[in-house]
Amino acid sequence: MKIGIIGAGNIGGNLTRRLTALGHEVSVANSRGPETLADLAKETGATPVTVTEAARGAEVVVVTIPLKNVAELPAGLFDGAAKDFVLIETGNYYPKRRDGRIAEIEDEGLTESRWSERHLGHPVVKAFNGTYAQDILDRHRPAGAPDRMALPIAGDDEAAKQAVRALVDELGFDTVDAGGLDDSWRQQPGTPVYGLRAGAGAVEKALAEASPVRQEEFKG
Repeated sequence: MKIGIIGAGNIGGNLTRRLTALGHEVSVANSRGPETLADLAKETGATPVTVTEAARGAEVVVVTIPLKNVAELPAGLFDGAAKDFVLIETGNYYPKRRDGRIAEIEDEGLTESRWSERHLGHPVVKAFNGTYAQDILDRHRPAGAPDRMALPIAGDDEAAKQAVRALVDELGFDTVDAGGLDDSWRQQPGTPVYGLRAGAGAVEKALAEASPVRQEEFKG
């Protein structure tokens, strides 16, 4: 597939490494410009591009940038994407550490991914937000392996969610359907599943045990 990745930090960089290794055609962008991605491009064979070019022709687009920066992405970002492209969003809200207070999340009770969806203007699938970046490189396993990790996936568009689950399976992880975006608080920071390295049964249990009350550490 043709995949565009916006954000070349820990998650975006390691997804670039794995997806290119699996044979996908990856374009990757960051906020500092394609010239700063020369080393990653040389290592992986990915194509460094500007943010406005990242989604061009892409069947899958991954937005993996600080949550506060989602609102600053340029308009028309996905105009050149493939028809029926799938948008993956990996963000987390860290008001004290990085993002500042976001009123719609704090006062309206929007889930983090629902807030992102509003700004991105396209249905999103929430994935990889509670995954350690290094695990993308080190903990992938073949299907059926007893120590294969499972990742929660949330989204409203069932076809898009199934496409993401298939991609995550190809990356070497099981998936658990975590519901729609309004249920995605179950995998936000501070919940039992966040950062959990476990199989599908434990992930399902952790999602069920989540509380909608945001922990003090993650309140703005």
